[in-house]
Amino acid sequence: MVADITRTEPPPATGAIQRRTLRTLVATQVVTSIGVTIGLSVGALLAQDVAGTTLSGLASSAAVVGGALLAVPVTRMMSRSGRRPGLVLAYLIGAVGAALVVVAAVARSVPLLFVGMFLFGGVSTGNLQARYAAVDLAEPNRRGRQLSLVVWATTVGAVLAPNFSPEAGTLVRGMGLPPLAGPFIVSAVAFALAAVLLFALLRPDPLLTARQLAPADASAPGRTRGVWSAVPVVLRRPDARLGAAAMAVGHLVMVAVMTMTPVRLGEFHGEADVLRVVGLVLSLHIAGMYAFSPLVGWLTDRAGRRAVILGASALLLAACAVAGTAGHDTPLLSVGLVLLGLGWSGTMVAGSTLLSESVPTPDRPAAQGLSDMTMGLAGAGGGAVSGFVVAYAGYPVLTLLAALAVVPLVALALRWRPDPVRRDEEG
Repeated sequence: MVADITRTEPPPATGAIQRRTLRTLVATQVVTSIGVTIGLSVGALLAQDVAGTTLSGLASSAAVVGGALLAVPVTRMMSRSGRRPGLVLAYLIGAVGAALVVVAAVARSVPLLFVGMFLFGGVSTGNLQARYAAVDLAEPNRRGRQLSLVVWATTVGAVLAPNFSPEAGTLVRGMGLPPLAGPFIVSAVAFALAAVLLFALLRPDPLLTARQLAPADASAPGRTRGVWSAVPVVLRRPDARLGAAAMAVGHLVMVAVMTMTPVRLGEFHGEADVLRVVGLVLSLHIAGMYAFSPLVGWLTDRAGRRAVILGASALLLAACAVAGTAGHDTPLLSVGLVLLGLGWSGTMVAGSTLLSESVPTPDRPAAQGLSDMTMGLAGAGGGAVSGFVVAYAGYPVLTLLAALAVVPLVALALRWRPDPVRRDEEG
């Protein structure tokens, strides 16, 4: 019914819609990334206070798993009704999750804390899906750059977030709430604000407009509805398989190595210095992940998606080699983490772009949701296994295993096919 209604009126100029879409997505990414960063920065500490040290690490894992699994209902909503309702749903779920964490902190309820953190992960689902909304109406030779702009906006929020933490703690102290609950109040407000902005401003819906502009035989909404029905759509398209594999492998390697790097640093830095050093190293890593996204997007459009995936794979291999052989050399380990972030950025931007343009418009939300769910579960699995590997074999072995995980991706990318951006330009 939605598609029939949208066909009754010709859409405005797609260029104007795309510019409005990008402005809205960038603004909401800044807002939501503030909420995510400020919440996750104290999530483990709050979990430690409520649930004890043994369970403290599971708080972030609950958010990661939630971000992966909540892609299922969000994707179904997008397939049926468009990007706007799906993104609004994701951010409202995250807002409810943040509010439940605050209640759990007051009630000191462990089950409620982990339910809240699981729902908190809905914002990660929304932020990941937002990058796809950026390419629904993008010109073929600008898809990488416009997708990367939305990814880059996360950097702004991550940089601004620490400035809100002290104020949040002061605010709740006067309200009689636990200080560590303060950041989650900010998170809930940020996520709700993002949902309101999207509901008001993401009009017309970019996905519904793209369906309207698609050929008549491809414009019916959603031949695939849920993520599982998208499996054959992705598997029978080599470019879609490569895009999805690039994101999953890049995320697995990044999470596995990054998660255990603070533990590695703790082996040779004293208690007085370790938090400062960990903060600096991880800040450099996050800068590698997001700060250079516009450059990665430009390369994706100019050099091609497959070339950037191969380059990103080389960066991941180099990161594992440098970090694994750095020993107690903190500057060298920092270089390894920057390379790790850059490699992740390349797989994310080029892989997302390649997947999006390799499946028909009606099938995109389901295929994108499937890919994000796979990527999230790969990252969660990598993070969970990494602790056991380091405990029993050491950090260098972890980086070696992470490097081996990249090899199949390289083999897949080397199976040459014409790049979609070239085909679009030549056609």
